[in-house]
Amino acid sequence: MAVPPLHDAARPALSAERIADEDFDALRRDNLARWPTGAGVDLDEAVAFHQNLPDHKKLPWVMRRAVAEGRCLTQPRGGFGTLEMQLGLMRALDREGFADVVPMTTDSYTRNERFEEAEKGRRESEQAGRSLLNGFPVVNYGVENARMLIEAIDKPAIVLSGTSFPKLTGEIGFAAGFTGYLGSGIAYTTSYTKETTIAEGIRNYQYLDRLAALYQERGVALHRRQPGFLTGTNIPPSIAIITGILDLLLAVKQGVRDYGLELGQTLHLFQDAAAIQACGELAQEYLTRLGFENVFTPVTSLHWMGAWPQDEAQCQTLVSYGGTLAALGGAVSVTTKSTHEAFGIPTPEANAEGLRTTRMAVYLARDISLAEHPEVIREKELIGREVRPIVDKVLEMGDGDVAVGTVRAFEAGVLDIPWSPNQQVKGRVLPARDGDGYLRIFDCGDMPIPEDIREFYKERLRIRAETEGVPYDQELAITSVYEISEPLEKMSPVSWRPEV
Repeated sequence: MAVPPLHDAARPALSAERIADEDFDALRRDNLARWPTGAGVDLDEAVAFHQNLPDHKKLPWVMRRAVAEGRCLTQPRGGFGTLEMQLGLMRALDREGFADVVPMTTDSYTRNERFEEAEKGRRESEQAGRSLLNGFPVVNYGVENARMLIEAIDKPAIVLSGTSFPKLTGEIGFAAGFTGYLGSGIAYTTSYTKETTIAEGIRNYQYLDRLAALYQERGVALHRRQPGFLTGTNIPPSIAIITGILDLLLAVKQGVRDYGLELGQTLHLFQDAAAIQACGELAQEYLTRLGFENVFTPVTSLHWMGAWPQDEAQCQTLVSYGGTLAALGGAVSVTTKSTHEAFGIPTPEANAEGLRTTRMAVYLARDISLAEHPEVIREKELIGREVRPIVDKVLEMGDGDVAVGTVRAFEAGVLDIPWSPNQQVKGRVLPARDGDGYLRIFDCGDMPIPEDIREFYKERLRIRAETEGVPYDQELAITSVYEISEPLEKMSPVSWRPEV
């Protein structure tokens, strides 16, 4: 069946203000009517199911417990095209991988609301006995089937959507008993889409955040999380944090009070530690400045989000090192990968192995903090000086309205994302590693980064170029993208051995 469009007659102008109750009721009725399984969403029944879950299967409770105990939780990604395979995957991640949080990743058709094609893929996967989709078509399976996933594990479960269109996925996921949902209007729209406007992405996630707040109003805490960036390239910490703060401010305006922030790792120990600390502190700083209190903002560290090598030993090192970076940096959780990253969707066994490897690394780094290291403090201050002028300018451009300011800032290039496919993003900003391995910005575009910081970037990157005997040009940024995926003999040659 064709998916009817959402009714948008007399849609009000874009605003960060909370969606009014009567308007949201109308939006929900329209949304749930778009696919037959929407009829299975019963808010009262869903609230009762959530309230009967034990605390250790509720993500907000588990995240707060981790903060109280100083723990770094592990969570993978993963999704298959049939209910049977998804059940097997989630059980394996729970029991064999010792995941603290168990995921359900949706397929690409579901992410783009192509539910007819997802239905075809589901049926063909069931007939073939193997997954022909790159994730779980949760909307097609509906609430009753998706709830079997929740009942099959003994951990909290989170929806990993990878989409700018979370409305129906969110309704089905929350009603089924998932207590977390990853995604945001700015980060996913600029990471994944070409033609979706920034305003549309913001509106779509305002719906999801208002839905999470609706559950909260009925006594059910749900964990919303900003996903960082998934462009598969280098994203400087300051740009990731700026976007995270703006997505956070959009969410709290809809009533969300439990909102995590994710940061992709740069693979520099001090920079990642500084970024994790700066992200949490700056998020709370802006919440306080705008009058929001008691908002929980844990920070998650993402295993390397760029290109991966094809050698399993190199991959295993990235997996382990990613756990170390997260733990030493003070992240509340780490999102894990596996040695299959360069080849496609990992098997349940490889995914569980990546979890165990990461968990061991986290264990070995327990009770060690870099927060007071002078280099981390220096880098954290630098990040703050990059972040504040841009967030302040966005708020100024929107006359205090973060939604309006975000759209205007992208139009002006005040907000910019490296390597973004979205045509509303200027894409002028280019990051590159300096000679010490820090991720700097080669070209700041029109972002209002202070001049002394721009000069600092140039100095550090020119030193790298001179040391390597290469031109000071955009190639510094391009080689930084592919560096980690290179074969080991090229990445780390023996300097005194003559070339053959």
